[in-house]
Amino acid sequence: MDQKIIQNATLWGNNTYFSEADRQEIQKLLADLPKNELELTERFYRDLEFGTGGLRAPMGMGQNRMNRYNVRRATQALANNIMKHFNGGSAVISYDSRNCSKEFALEAAGVFAANGIKAYVFRALTPTPMLSYGVRYYKAQAGIMITASHNPPIYNGFKAFWNDGAQVVPPVDKEIINQYNELTDWNNIKYMPFEEAEKKGLAVWTDEKVENAFYEVIEKKVIQDMDFCKKHGGELSIVYTALHGSAEVPCNVTAKRLGFTNFYSIPEQAKPDGNFPTVKSPNPEDPKALAMAIDYMLKNNGDIVYGTDPDGDRLGVVVNDHGKPAILNGNQIAALMLYYVFFTKVEKKTLPEKALVIKSIVTSPIQNAIVEHFGGTVMDTLTGFKWMAGLIRDLEVQKSPYNFVFASEESFGYMPHNESRDKDGVSSMALMSEVALYYKRKNMSLVDALDEIYAKFGFFYESLVSLDYEGIEGAKKIGRIMEFFRHYPETQFAGEEIVGKEDYEASISSDIRLKSNKAIALPKSNVLSFSFASGNKLFLRPSGTEPKIKFYTMVRETEGDLAAKKLNALKKVKIIEDKIKEFCEKA
Repeated sequence: MDQKIIQNATLWGNNTYFSEADRQEIQKLLADLPKNELELTERFYRDLEFGTGGLRAPMGMGQNRMNRYNVRRATQALANNIMKHFNGGSAVISYDSRNCSKEFALEAAGVFAANGIKAYVFRALTPTPMLSYGVRYYKAQAGIMITASHNPPIYNGFKAFWNDGAQVVPPVDKEIINQYNELTDWNNIKYMPFEEAEKKGLAVWTDEKVENAFYEVIEKKVIQDMDFCKKHGGELSIVYTALHGSAEVPCNVTAKRLGFTNFYSIPEQAKPDGNFPTVKSPNPEDPKALAMAIDYMLKNNGDIVYGTDPDGDRLGVVVNDHGKPAILNGNQIAALMLYYVFFTKVEKKTLPEKALVIKSIVTSPIQNAIVEHFGGTVMDTLTGFKWMAGLIRDLEVQKSPYNFVFASEESFGYMPHNESRDKDGVSSMALMSEVALYYKRKNMSLVDALDEIYAKFGFFYESLVSLDYEGIEGAKKIGRIMEFFRHYPETQFAGEEIVGKEDYEASISSDIRLKSNKAIALPKSNVLSFSFASGNKLFLRPSGTEPKIKFYTMVRETEGDLAAKKLNALKKVKIIEDKIKEFCEKA
């Protein structure tokens, strides 16, 4: 076994900064070698990386694990930058339903307090969008959300937010990462117990005022016709599952405030539980996670199913399409909300000048077709709401004439207002309910509504192939796959002629036919894309938070009737997906 790993583990096992129980966890692993060689290697082959958004890893003692000490280290790095940029101030902290989330939140508060930075801690587990809003509400300098989103139960994480309520972006993220990496002596991390911080007035629990203010934003800035919702909301039969996460109370409260009183929450999944006992993965992108809610909807002739992930920032939607469940993908959900918002604002003459929609580069171009039809503008960013929120901040600083309307990405994330600067499952649930109610009163399902949109703008179809490669070897394999495609030697892929290639890490966009290059005006990121002569596209990128590599295929069909368009799109996507899997197996 690598002696460096044994040395690192021994240092942790003997370090009296850590509690005796925590040290014993390491000592027991060391005492039973070589049986525990793989486990020790995974825990100690590197420091847990503070990525561009924060930390995420399985929980446990060790350098490469989520534990109270790495939370303290990350919080100290954030505190150092608060002192550097603002010379003090305050921070807001929240946490979801995961195991140890509340404990980690209180650890972070203790570090802030020891640095003289006042910590506002949400009084109960709270979704990410409410944390983001809370940073703006309290005019704080930073925020922390303890969550690992929809990862398996063994994971937890730490998201760092800046004073605009958005996750940190360059150059601040790099400064925090550098501070984190430099904190190699645990004694340089300031800390006081939460109870002491409370007595000194440096840690306080939030109250209902911030929550009510968040709900008022939904009523004033998200809902397009409050009178319509109040009058008819009870006609829409909603089935909801929190998947044991943090959005149970906010979604229930929001629905009732808006008039959506026919709201049923699956009781077996309503209680917060970090073990997520009823699902394999608490991810609303996975239809299996919504199975209980779908069954209830069909048995009771409900209209729509919603599911949110543990930190309440993603929203999954399943529609009762004339007695059959129709599972909508993230692009379809966004298209429905976007189209409704724009045509409603046009009808009411409330669409602002220079109406702006922001989306990620891997999100469907159907949004361009919709928004441009109504005279608005779409801007693309890298994948991740921190980049979208960063663009909003840049435009505000520049006093840009653009007026924000909506932002989204394909992975079930939507931002229908900018008072929170992150994806918002609670607000999205509210808006989607208004959309569903509007079409129900026209005797249309949301599938009917989508077909109406496709008839108007062409059939857009997107698919995602997400391949999991765990651990050290998995990371190496992902690297090999990216290198293979970065230097892909052929002029065709899956029968599609390649006419363009974008390497976002090298910041180069290549026109294959003209044999010319131009710069990409986005931050560097390990993303590749291929443009085909047909107009179709393929994107690939490693996940920034999970051991995955993701492939996004985008197809548009404009010829033939809608049934023919759908069939041709599915065929094309299947050919491309099969070729992707073939190459990845060989890598």
